[in-house]
Amino acid sequence: MYVCSCFGITEQQVRDHADTGACTPRQIASACKAGTDCGGCVRRIQALLGRGACPRRELIESGAPEPLGAQPPAVELPVVAVAEVVAQAAPVGLPEAA
Repeated sequence: MYVCSCFGITEQQVRDHADTGACTPRQIASACKAGTDCGGCVRRIQALLGRGACPRRELIESGAPEPLGAQPPAVELPVVAVAEVVAQAAPVGLPEAA
C-alpha cells in the first residue's frame, strides 16, 4: 500500500529504509523524499516507524561503522586570530589617493 502518493513510496519501502537505519520521518525523507512534498504522509510514516528500537542507534552504540549516506563526523578547524589572517591576506588593489 502506498504511504506517499506524491513520490509513490510504499509501506514496504519505508520499512526497508527503517531496517537500514532510518529511525525518524526526517531520515525517511532523506532516503526517499517521502513526506517532503505535501506532508500528508508524515503521520503514517511515524506510525510505521513506531516507538520501537532503532537499528541504526543500536549499531552506533555497538561501535559499528555508520551506514552509507550517514552524516560525516564534524571536523574541528584550527582557531586562527583575525589579525593573523589579515596579515597573511594579499593586499587588495585600492586606488591610491592623489
